Amino acid sequence: MSRPLETVRVTRYVTPLREGGSLPGVVEGSDLGTYVCKFRGAGQGVRVLVAEVVVGALARRVGLRTPRLVALDLTREIARYEADEEVQDLLTASVGLNLGIDFLPGAFGYDGDPPGDPLDPAVVLWLDAFTANVDRSWRNPNLLVWHDDLWVIDHGAALYFHHAWAGGVTEPARFAAQRWDAADHVLGAWADRLGEAEARIAPLLDEQALVDALAEVPDAWLEPVPGAETPAALREAYVAFLTARLRTRQWLPGTDA
Repeated sequence: MSRPLETVRVTRYVTPLREGGSLPGVVEGSDLGTYVCKFRGAGQGVRVLVAEVVVGALARRVGLRTPRLVALDLTREIARYEADEEVQDLLTASVGLNLGIDFLPGAFGYDGDPPGDPLDPAVVLWLDAFTANVDRSWRNPNLLVWHDDLWVIDHGAALYFHHAWAGGVTEPARFAAQRWDAADHVLGAWADRLGEAEARIAPLLDEQALVDALAEVPDAWLEPVPGAETPAALREAYVAFLTARLRTRQWLPGTDA
């Protein structure tokens, strides 16, 4: 059975990564590891962190490489010694559990020539379609090459349906059938191999895999919404949405059914 992410205490804030609007930063942890930290106090909120954990778990489940994730415990003392006022405000707003992504030293951005398993690009494309990830274009590939392998990162733009839950959990049916457009995807050229990718994925991804992925999400990031006021109820809602989508193929590029 899966468990919530391991918790690591932040011991030092190193430097901001001024990419996009969320201002992630590099931090050091009590386990002597170095992490890219995505902050709970950023404008997109904790649901982005939920998407990161869930999609990251599913990526590992279907055989893709993605950095190890931890929950980073950030204390107010870390913010106190930060000179940059913008960063200090973000750190202060993010006291508590944040998301840590294992830093891959020497990794470089994807340049159009996928290394490693030749089917991996199609598996990435399938997973992005399943989770409705809209943020893997040439403008922002969110792919790294490390030790001659392809690594997938930054899944926060997936699972868009949870952003509509402010008034309560919605119905899964719409998400289950919502088509996904691969036209702008950095790996769209591999769409003709989606059938092979699905043949690999089918034995690996089922409802229990979805339950296990949600089990990795810390309770602190599962904020109550009407109709799902507890972390357990939120997990059930996510599983219901993803299970409904898994049971249909209307969303898959090139599929008519």
